[in-house]
Amino acid sequence: MLAVTVALCSHQQAIANVRLPSVIGSHMVLQQQSEVNLWGWSDPQEKITIQVPWDTTHYTVLGTRDAVWQIKIKTPAAGGPYTITITGRNTIVLEDVLVGEVWLCGGQSNMEWNVNGSMHPDEAKTANNTNIRFFHVTKFTSDYPQDDVPGSWVVCSPESAKWFSAVGYFFGRKLQQALNAPVGLISANWGGTPAEVWTPKSVIEGDPALKADAANLSEGWPYWPIVPGKAYNAMINPLTNFSMAGALWYQGEANVGAYANYPHLLTSMIGAWRKAWNKEFPFYYVQIAPFNYGENNLCAFMREAQTTILTYPKTGMVVVSDLVENVNDIHPRNKLDVGIRLANYALADTYGKTGIAYKSPQYKSMKVEKNKIRISFDNVLTGLKTSGGEPTEFYIAGADQNFVKATAKIEGNTVVVSSKEVKNPEAVRFGFSNTATPNLLSKEGLPVNLFRTDNWVVKDPVKK
Repeated sequence: MLAVTVALCSHQQAIANVRLPSVIGSHMVLQQQSEVNLWGWSDPQEKITIQVPWDTTHYTVLGTRDAVWQIKIKTPAAGGPYTITITGRNTIVLEDVLVGEVWLCGGQSNMEWNVNGSMHPDEAKTANNTNIRFFHVTKFTSDYPQDDVPGSWVVCSPESAKWFSAVGYFFGRKLQQALNAPVGLISANWGGTPAEVWTPKSVIEGDPALKADAANLSEGWPYWPIVPGKAYNAMINPLTNFSMAGALWYQGEANVGAYANYPHLLTSMIGAWRKAWNKEFPFYYVQIAPFNYGENNLCAFMREAQTTILTYPKTGMVVVSDLVENVNDIHPRNKLDVGIRLANYALADTYGKTGIAYKSPQYKSMKVEKNKIRISFDNVLTGLKTSGGEPTEFYIAGADQNFVKATAKIEGNTVVVSSKEVKNPEAVRFGFSNTATPNLLSKEGLPVNLFRTDNWVVKDPVKK
């Protein structure tokens, strides 16, 4: 009897307040017209009641034996602000909650780069938009999956926008204006990180090729983790209950040394994320920019590898080879146009908006015409143009596989390539080097992606 009494007293003294993860808070954006999760911690069997102003449903849930609770709530079309009340033994009031579109912004330093450090820092001065909200995930790692992460939702303002991901902000601003709906942006990125740290460790360890590449990751500078799963456990896993529309990704520089396996690595990561969210959400990524990696063509190989990822379901890639002001700087400062291109991709591909040019022209086929080769492209809507002069960065070769600089002329939606030095051409390469910044664009202003029509050994550098 004494033991029972002590146990009951201990239980009464141990009563805990209902708690929420950081990502569930005032000023947040919930994904519209879906079933979103609300969750947290409480005493076992504690009754929790949730009241939302857009719904008369009486939402209740009991804490489990493990002192956690979770419930699905149906959300309306975009709107707000709303107040959500969560009541157990204590009451939590979430204020200024919006319903709209939620996107995750992930990757390394080019995604982390803030508006203040970009080419357009003054854009932050006009960032008074209460329909955009930011959640910045604090950098930290863990050996095991975590269920919470430091951070809080803040309203977009000149001060908060200044320090947020520039690519993320410019994407969100364009999306919010075009959809006339609130947008929530979750920034979870870390400069210098390889994709392995954002992928569950079990995925890397269970794949011999990925495991071998991970073992060869360079320790480099002591500013970022390199152990598989470390960032995923601490910075992604805690978000996987939070419903979202899709993900943006700007990363790849840290993996150029293993470009051949990058498509397998990234699609494995995408698949793992989608499994964790239980949703095949769209995943739009930025092809890395031209950069001087030395005489090894790593940048070209990686951009070529990134292009092949487009065959993976519900992915999209934006090309930024025309937005580079200095090929010796791995951080191009023009993040405004990168964000706009990602937004246009999402508006057309996810939200079904028409009349938007969002895909860069891609190599389709070649045809030998006597001493010339005609190149055809996909994703050419109204034609091709250059940003000045004749098309640059075209090279042509015959059976000797010796590529020389070529003359290129636009003819309709095709480009005709030739050289007086090559009488019987067999192959063409375009922009296929570390630092190439070609001037060929669609008439809508999107750069043509690099390509090679051959599978020969790439000698570096090609003959100028």
